[in-house]
Amino acid sequence: MNLPTDIYLPNLPSIMIVGQARTTPTALDMFLDAGPMAWIVFAILATMSIGSWAIMISKILQYRRADAEGEEFLEIFRRSKRFSEVNAAAGRLTATPMVGLFQAGYAEIDAQVKAAQEAAQKANAPASTFRVKSLEGVERSLHRAIAVEQAVLTRGTAFLATTASASPFIGLFGTVWGIMVAFNEIGATGSTSITAVAPGIAEALINTAAGLVAAIPALVGFNHFAARLRDLRSQMQDFILEFMNLTERNFT
Repeated sequence: MNLPTDIYLPNLPSIMIVGQARTTPTALDMFLDAGPMAWIVFAILATMSIGSWAIMISKILQYRRADAEGEEFLEIFRRSKRFSEVNAAAGRLTATPMVGLFQAGYAEIDAQVKAAQEAAQKANAPASTFRVKSLEGVERSLHRAIAVEQAVLTRGTAFLATTASASPFIGLFGTVWGIMVAFNEIGATGSTSITAVAPGIAEALINTAAGLVAAIPALVGFNHFAARLRDLRSQMQDFILEFMNLTERNFT
């Protein structure tokens, strides 16, 4: 039997199969398609996180300089025989709080000595050179200086405390809003499939994570700087005792 070599089928369309790779959207992709509220919450958390990191970096550098210059200043203070020599060297060591304390005490001593000399001159009496009238006044000036230096050392740390305490709640607000969006999509479409609830769940999870990412470093940083501040305050109290001992020995 002879088979035909040419078969023409005019009514059959040509078929070409093309394989297409389907990619599953990630949580970030779904978040990028989220509503404005999710972006507002995320922007607030990102701003707080960036601000807290900037404060922590600046505080680390500040405390390192304070430690290094504090050691140098104490060495000069203990080696010098005159307060005027220490005061001259203190101008270049402004990062350490010890300099602020010394300058406050030195200014009070200088004021008392000048007042005593002026009173002696008016009374035509021999001036009592280099004598202070009130050690309590010198000590009060040193304690006031501690409050000033502590305010400088703690500047910005209140923002860390605010970030650590408020960020989880701001993230929780974003979480609740995302869940509300997910339930709204279920009500609008009547479907509980993952494609319906995915954008809202993505909003919820990413804002929750953003809240924790902002809060945890801020909390750790705040506790660290609080401990460092306690150490520096203890050093300042020790310096006050040392300064008062020298004042009582040399100016009374």
